[in-house]
Amino acid sequence: MAAAARLAARARPLSRPNPGVGALIVAEGRVVARGWTQAGGRPHAEAVALAGLSPQVLACATLYVTLEPCAHQSERGPACADLICAAKPARVVIGQLDPDPRTAGQGIARLEAAGIAVTLLGDPASAASLAGFLTRQRARRPWVTLKLAMSLDGCIALADGTSQWITGEAARAHVHAHRARHDAILVGGGTWRSDSPRLDVRLPGLEARSPQRVVLTRGAAPEGTLALPAPDAIEGLEGVQYLYVEGGAQTAAAFLAADLVDEIHLYTAPILIGDGLRALGPLGLAPLAAAHGRWHLSERRQLGSDVFAAYLRTR
Repeated sequence: MAAAARLAARARPLSRPNPGVGALIVAEGRVVARGWTQAGGRPHAEAVALAGLSPQVLACATLYVTLEPCAHQSERGPACADLICAAKPARVVIGQLDPDPRTAGQGIARLEAAGIAVTLLGDPASAASLAGFLTRQRARRPWVTLKLAMSLDGCIALADGTSQWITGEAARAHVHAHRARHDAILVGGGTWRSDSPRLDVRLPGLEARSPQRVVLTRGAAPEGTLALPAPDAIEGLEGVQYLYVEGGAQTAAAFLAADLVDEIHLYTAPILIGDGLRALGPLGLAPLAAAHGRWHLSERRQLGSDVFAAYLRTR
């Protein structure tokens, strides 16, 4: 199932508005087919994996899929539960139940009614690969990643606002790779006015993956962007499952204070700035105990001279 979850990563973010799903089929101890949701949401992962396999192979095969096969009809293609019922694999192992009320257990029921053995795992790797879709379904908003690049003493710029560059080339390339995996990228109005950031992807071959640009401002939207008046307005970002927030300090603090950040990407450069601009504005935490137990480390790696760490919100 972990391998299927890794396949699902290939679908992100091109599968929008559909979730990025991964599937693989195992027969006689070996993987015989793989699939993930294609660009635009069709075909689904299961359809890709099932294509071309003979009934003889499928009769002894297990299909592993990160999300419950869809049960609802669509003008764009058949329900995956029906495709699987017609293919008749011996067993289907599902990572996560689909919270979409159009499926929500109906896919499993349809498979079992066709005589196919079904196992539902509640698999953490599958949940992580579906974080944007699950958050959109359950909380009615996108999964929010806050990116911070700062010095050892917690500054994001010199006192005069100079911030290029805090981190090195490897860390900046890593940021662009993550931009390419998000549906939209957001900065505050102050950052937009002072820095005129491009907010695009500048990695060779991935330029077309540049996310939709969003500015947090109560004024008019700058050309080529969408404007949001407040952090909780992210609910209105139609089709956006993954939102990347890049700052500045007041915007980052506003999202944190509203408890809308699900993941923090922290890039720390081995430099000291001293009297510089802080990475965050006030969060309104009181007492100090309220700051503990909110975040846990999920990843850490060296990027040139800089250190990258990812923290997940403990909910």
